[in-house]
Amino acid sequence: MGDAYCPDCKRGTEVVLDHSAGDTVCSECGLVLESHSVDETSEWRTFANESGDNDPVRVGGPTNPLLADGGLSTVISKPNGAQGDFLSSSLGRWQNRGSNPDRSLILAFKTIATMADRLGLVATIKDRANEIYKKVEDLKSVRGRNQDAILAACLYIACRQEDKPRTVKEICSVANGATKKEIGRAKEFIVKQLEVEMGQSMEMGTIHAGDFLRRFCSHLGMTNQAVKAAQEAVQKSEELDIRRSPISIAAAVIYMITQLSDDKKPLKDISLATGVAEGTIKNSYKDLYPYASRIIPTFFAKEEDLKNLCSP
Repeated sequence: MGDAYCPDCKRGTEVVLDHSAGDTVCSECGLVLESHSVDETSEWRTFANESGDNDPVRVGGPTNPLLADGGLSTVISKPNGAQGDFLSSSLGRWQNRGSNPDRSLILAFKTIATMADRLGLVATIKDRANEIYKKVEDLKSVRGRNQDAILAACLYIACRQEDKPRTVKEICSVANGATKKEIGRAKEFIVKQLEVEMGQSMEMGTIHAGDFLRRFCSHLGMTNQAVKAAQEAVQKSEELDIRRSPISIAAAVIYMITQLSDDKKPLKDISLATGVAEGTIKNSYKDLYPYASRIIPTFFAKEEDLKNLCSP
């Protein structure tokens, strides 16, 4: 029910919406004020073949410019059940026999999406990894190489380029069996191939210790104040001439901060959370220890509190 102006009644009257016919009718004189109106509300009908499937989705996925057909080709689903399966199963077999130039790309994109989801990466990183793999695939240079390592390396490079880096060990944990050495070699191979193709150096982005810090602190369950102190300490450590990897510096700073807090973390837990060996953390801590008074913020620890740090 609603109000509208009726030309026969010469005034505003209540109208009735006939959804089946799409008509708007005056409730007093019966005049059709509007016909064949479009219902713009959501239509939650189920178009699935299976009676038990209540998925209300009635459209396909978005277009994919990386595929030859834009990702809009028809895929005949596998039959589920015994009745009426002859036609669909026959069509499915014929479709599988046909050549699909994008079949390998689709499988690669699914693998990248699975790895990205397991790492909790955003869609932009996944799309960038797909683009990198498509470029390498077009060069026809990945044949005979470890496919899992190539896909993992594409994801690693995409994380670097999107300024959301992940360690090789984190990528390796979702790489379907590819080792760190294989991923490292694949990364160098991809970068070299694309640099030759583009004729210029490939921008990878700079890694900072702060890129990993918050994630490592979250794994360790550190307090907000400790995380804030660790972030400030990492920023100040970049001004020092410490020739250690950013991941090692992040782990050493966390070890230093947790020693000064009430909730101390054992070195073993920090090693597990960061993926850095205990010996490497100790060596990085040894390099940072002389500068503790410069990098530890005063709101977190006073000068006399720094004496509680264990000597390397």
